[in-house]
Amino acid sequence: MKTKRAQSKKSSAATISAQGRCASGAKDKFASGEKIALDNLKAPKGSHKRKKILGRGPSSGHGKTSTRGSKGQTSRSGKHKYLGFEGGQTPLIRRIPKRGFTSRAKLEYQIIHLNDLNKIKEQAISLDLLKEKGLIKDTDRLVKILSDGEIKNPISIQAHAVSKKALEKIKNAGGKVELVNA
Repeated sequence: MKTKRAQSKKSSAATISAQGRCASGAKDKFASGEKIALDNLKAPKGSHKRKKILGRGPSSGHGKTSTRGSKGQTSRSGKHKYLGFEGGQTPLIRRIPKRGFTSRAKLEYQIIHLNDLNKIKEQAISLDLLKEKGLIKDTDRLVKILSDGEIKNPISIQAHAVSKKALEKIKNAGGKVELVNA
């Protein structure tokens, strides 16, 4: 005599052809059109791997040190060695002398020389034009004009900073510099 549960399993089971998604052994079994139900499905061989059981003595296959090697710091949980650890020897970063200072607020400029400005034919030179011509890489970074070379044409240029000599040469040529605040 069949229970209601068994009857509902059979009624809800689907028929899968040989091309359907199922384990390789199941393709042969259900190729004839047999019904697949939850009670006769099997996982493909090798799809489940046994969990590694640790700390259960020598008979577990992971005995004595529980796959952690030998004794000491490395066998403990929470083991952490900092970057540059040299096994207890004074690390290189502490042995070498430390000199100097690096400012975090250092301003790094994109440099433009007056020689480079002679190549541009426009009278009004903006930061976007400098980027378009390939003289600077980024309009968001600071730009400084230096006095290397001579300026021939009167120009109006935008920059974040200008050297004194460059400003003098541009003004002597009849141009002007507009300082942009970053």
